[in-house]
Amino acid sequence: MITLRKYIAGIITLSAGCFFASCNQPQKQASTTDSTTVKPLITLQQFDPAFSNIVSKNAKAKILATGFMWSEGPVWVESQKMFIFSDVKKNVIYKWTEAKGKEVYLDPSGYTGKIPRGGELGSNGLGLNIKGQLVICQDGDRVVSVMDAPLDKPEPKFKQIATNYKGKKFDSPNDLAFLSNGDIYFTDPPYGLEKNAADPLKEAKYQGIYRIGKDGKITLLTDTISRPNGIGFFPGGKTILISNSDSTKACWYAFDLDKNGLFTNGLLFYSAQSSTKTAKGMPDGLKIDKSGNIFATGPGGIWVFNTSGKLLGKILVDDLASNCSLSGDEKSLYVTNNHRVIKIDLR
Repeated sequence: MITLRKYIAGIITLSAGCFFASCNQPQKQASTTDSTTVKPLITLQQFDPAFSNIVSKNAKAKILATGFMWSEGPVWVESQKMFIFSDVKKNVIYKWTEAKGKEVYLDPSGYTGKIPRGGELGSNGLGLNIKGQLVICQDGDRVVSVMDAPLDKPEPKFKQIATNYKGKKFDSPNDLAFLSNGDIYFTDPPYGLEKNAADPLKEAKYQGIYRIGKDGKITLLTDTISRPNGIGFFPGGKTILISNSDSTKACWYAFDLDKNGLFTNGLLFYSAQSSTKTAKGMPDGLKIDKSGNIFATGPGGIWVFNTSGKLLGKILVDDLASNCSLSGDEKSLYVTNNHRVIKIDLR
């Protein structure tokens, strides 16, 4: 495990918030409008010409479904041609398909206890492991589990694969990233606890990022990030990106992985702190495409970076964006957008 408290405390004070990143002023592009809305659903801001190669100026967006309390954890499942996502507060996973639209996929999804409780009790981050099974961050049960059922015949049957670290329960596993060797990395902020970090049920004194080894061993990778949230690997699996959803340290951090898969060379990738004063939202879920381009939800919508940390542009959305997922061909972006989910045809 590495400790970056002193390092992070120093670099977070950078007022410009650009650690190897571009700070050019944005130039607005044409907005795109869904036919069912009055206001533009998305507006594009270009900071660098390369943005137009990733997001066309003619990109279009549409609302797929509405009626959620807080949508999160989106995953496009190519084998089933379906988009699945969590409603964290309803304790339900939904699916959307072109043929049938919105349907309940799994209920309950994150809390299987009998005692009524509030807050973010359902599933949060979702993903597919190397066996193609659905892996679920279960906020209410405070564990990471695998659904013990086929993807096309979902059942609320779960095999827990991460329940505690050195005898202390996790707070609320939030999001996942997968290595090709079978290891799973996940973040553990306090958001699933009913009273957040002040909840009397909180057992660890820190917020951690962990690895579930292919052998089942749990490893604490770092406890230096105050509110770890979104997480994703760059192509090749040698570097990982993590968002920090802290209103005083709204930023993204990057770590290299050493030969044992542990964190090293921690750096501030980009700070969004100044933008939190003018736009709603925090660094949250993120996805990285096959070329290393990053789609990271943050203040105002989705921030698009290249692999070296240059901010290329933003997809501004007229509601809070919590997370996103790319389609199989990476031409579309599915976004969990507060009480709704939307699809953006990038190009």
